[in-house]
Amino acid sequence: MTQDPISLYRSMLEIRECETQLNALFAQNKFPGYIHSYLGQEACAVGICADLNERDYVVSNHRGRGHYLAKGMALKPMVAEMLGKETGICGGRGGEMHAADPELGILGGNGIVGAGMPIAAGAALSAQMDGEGAVAAVFFGEGASNNGSFGETLNIAAAWKLPLVMVCENNLYAEMTPFADTVAQPDVAARAAGYGMESEVVDGNDVLAVRAAAGRAYARARAGEGPTLLELKTYRWGGHFEGDPRKYRSKEEEAEWKALCPVARYRAHLLDEVGVEGAQLEALETKIAAEVAEAVEFALNSPLPEPRSALSKVFAGSGAAPDC
Repeated sequence: MTQDPISLYRSMLEIRECETQLNALFAQNKFPGYIHSYLGQEACAVGICADLNERDYVVSNHRGRGHYLAKGMALKPMVAEMLGKETGICGGRGGEMHAADPELGILGGNGIVGAGMPIAAGAALSAQMDGEGAVAAVFFGEGASNNGSFGETLNIAAAWKLPLVMVCENNLYAEMTPFADTVAQPDVAARAAGYGMESEVVDGNDVLAVRAAAGRAYARARAGEGPTLLELKTYRWGGHFEGDPRKYRSKEEEAEWKALCPVARYRAHLLDEVGVEGAQLEALETKIAAEVAEAVEFALNSPLPEPRSALSKVFAGSGAAPDC
C-alpha cells in the first residue's frame, strides 16, 4: 500500500499521538498493567510497512502499537484492545502485548523476547508455498538477537531462501542493559554474513531511508532471492516501560537522540524539500490529535468482556464458552 509523502507523515503522527495519549492514561492509572512506549521509533514502523499490502505478513513484539498502526490496524479497536475492552480488535483478550488482525496480515505481538522470529519464518514459508509473491516482516529488538531463536531463524530462512525480512529495531538497550555491554560486535546486521544472508544498517530515525531499505529487501524476497536482515539504529524516548527510572543512561544521551526526532525530521523534509505548506501540516496534526482522543474516549467508555466469555475462542472456530 504505497503511501504519498503526506500519508507517511500522517502515519508517524498517529503513532506519536497514540503513544502520548496512552502514556497520559497510564499516568492517571487508567491503563491496565504496564505500557511499553514506542515513542521515538515511529520511522521504523512506518518505513517498513509503507509498501506492504494486506497479503503480506507482519509479526510484532511487546512494543508493537506502532507496527499495528503502520500496517493498517483500525485505531479505535486497537486502542480498545490496549485497555482490555470488549470492543478491542481481539475482544480484550490480547491487551497491550498481543493484539492481532490476521485479515490485514498482522499475526500478532509477542511478549516473549525473540519468539516472533520463528513464527514469521513460518509465515514466510507459507507465502513461498503459495507462490503469490507475499513477504513476511518481523520486528524484534537488539536484545532478542542474542536469543537462540535469532540464529535458528536466520539459518533456516537463508537455507530455504524464504521471503522474510528481519527487522531489528536497535534502540541500544535490552530492557535496562546497554547492548554494547553484552556484545563485541555492535552491529547486529554483521551477523547475517555467517548465514549467507543479505543485510543493511539503516538510520532508523529517517523514514525515507528505512522505506528505501525495506523496498530493496522486499524486491529480493519477492524475486525468490531470499531473506534480508535490516538493522534500524534508533532510540526509545522512554524507558523499557513507563515508570522505568532510566538510571542506566544519561539525560545528555536522551537529549542528543531527541534532537534526532524522526517526526520532526520528516516534517522539516516536507516543509523544506517537498514544499508542503506549514498550515497544511498544522491542520493534519490537529486532526490526528482529535482522532486519537476520540479513540481513547471510545475505549474508556467501552465495556469489559463478560466473564462468561473467558473460555470462548480458545480453539479455532469455538463460539460461546461452555457452561462451567
